Amino acid sequence: MKLIADSGATKTDWCLLDDNGAETIFKTQGISPHYQTSEEITATVKTELLPQLKDLVPAELFFYGTGCSSYKSKAIVLRGLQAVFPDTKIEVDHDLIAAARALCGREEGIACILGTGSNSCHFKDGKIAYNVPNLGFILGDEGSGGYLGKRLIQAFLNLELPTELHEKVKATYNLTHDDIIHTVYTKPFPNRFLATFTKFLGENRQHPFLAKLIHTGLNDFFVKNIIRYKDHQTLPVHFLGSIAYHFNTELKEIAASHNITIGRIIKTPMEGLIEYHS
Repeated sequence: MKLIADSGATKTDWCLLDDNGAETIFKTQGISPHYQTSEEITATVKTELLPQLKDLVPAELFFYGTGCSSYKSKAIVLRGLQAVFPDTKIEVDHDLIAAARALCGREEGIACILGTGSNSCHFKDGKIAYNVPNLGFILGDEGSGGYLGKRLIQAFLNLELPTELHEKVKATYNLTHDDIIHTVYTKPFPNRFLATFTKFLGENRQHPFLAKLIHTGLNDFFVKNIIRYKDHQTLPVHFLGSIAYHFNTELKEIAASHNITIGRIIKTPMEGLIEYHS
């Protein structure tokens, strides 16, 4: 029995594969070594996942998570999981590996993540050949939900939104300046909070101000990431994540302007990961 986990900053999808190939899907909150200790990860798994698993114990656990790129960050997650599954063989790897395997399969290509956060890589011969450095939420994450939400809230707080949009944001979220500043600077997962505002962007994307904000935010990802791969105009460029999925029309228009060929656009990598690990 195998357990596969695909974890972003916002949520974690778990898939239990039994020996007959049957699949059972579970969900918990996101797990990230950037924001959580091993003990906090253990607590999340115990309180949210174990009740769903009941008495089932996987023989193998493949965990793909945001922030799990360095030895230190992998170790934080591994210790948290081992405390819950001491007899399970556990592998922890980066969510970018998950995206590349799900998007490219066995083929060469450029795999991109556009969800709460963002990342990309050149995938070749079953491994990451090159990765434009991911600077995270504060210094990077161009095109991500956190990035787009941050641009909207900046415009709102700086009174840069057209009057009708400003009033609509106020009516929709009922948040004051102090509420927003307090949440962003003192509470955990500010990127998750800011990413929630992409729903407003999607629902109001026809407004010229927001259409430009979305276009600029997504184009920043192409400029800062994709065009830095030397084969970006000859290889297929694949996308994974909620932002890529819901803003796929804008994504395709921007790709065409850069003479880039888009391959697959999928919301989550789980289907590809199930195939890979089966």
